Amino acid sequence: MERNFELGLIQRAKRGDAEALEALINGHRLSLHHFLLRLTRREDVAEDIAQEAFVRVLRNLDRFDERFRFSTWLFTIARRLWINYIQKFRPVPDSDIIDGRAGHGEGPRDVAEMNERRGRASQAVAHALDSLNPRQREIVELFHGRQLAIQEIAHRLDLPLGTVKSHLFRARRRMGAALIEDGRFGDEAAILGTEQFESVGK
Repeated sequence: MERNFELGLIQRAKRGDAEALEALINGHRLSLHHFLLRLTRREDVAEDIAQEAFVRVLRNLDRFDERFRFSTWLFTIARRLWINYIQKFRPVPDSDIIDGRAGHGEGPRDVAEMNERRGRASQAVAHALDSLNPRQREIVELFHGRQLAIQEIAHRLDLPLGTVKSHLFRARRRMGAALIEDGRFGDEAAILGTEQFESVGK
């Protein structure tokens, strides 16, 4: 969605324009669904979280800072809802234990440990993102969350390519430092530093 057109919709929606609000939501519904589907790997969960994310947007639209991209704000809300979802301790259904994974030697303990690792990794990412300034967070989420190329990010944000690379490099260092300083995410800090962000700044 073109930036100026989107800002116009946001301003009208803040004034209570229902049509502008509907257009704003419809303009991001598909991209949000695809984003959540990559995270959750489940159509029903992705749809539920998307609906809740839009509800949060409706409730808090007046607090949105128009200096930043609406999509970044929306995706941040959705990601936090996903993290909250996976942190809930729910029993593992028998069908999940006795499915194709069981043939590879994974029992209930393996599944529980895998879920715990995923939960910790998600907590680590959320904590690391919170340590960034708004511009760094926006660029990191576009690069990693939406998997946009650096050139595309520079074009969308109207920034020089070198500036985007610099933000990504500094964000990587800040995120790793934040996890190490916190002390709860030693393993996750190493993973973030060596795997998920290995291409930052290149």
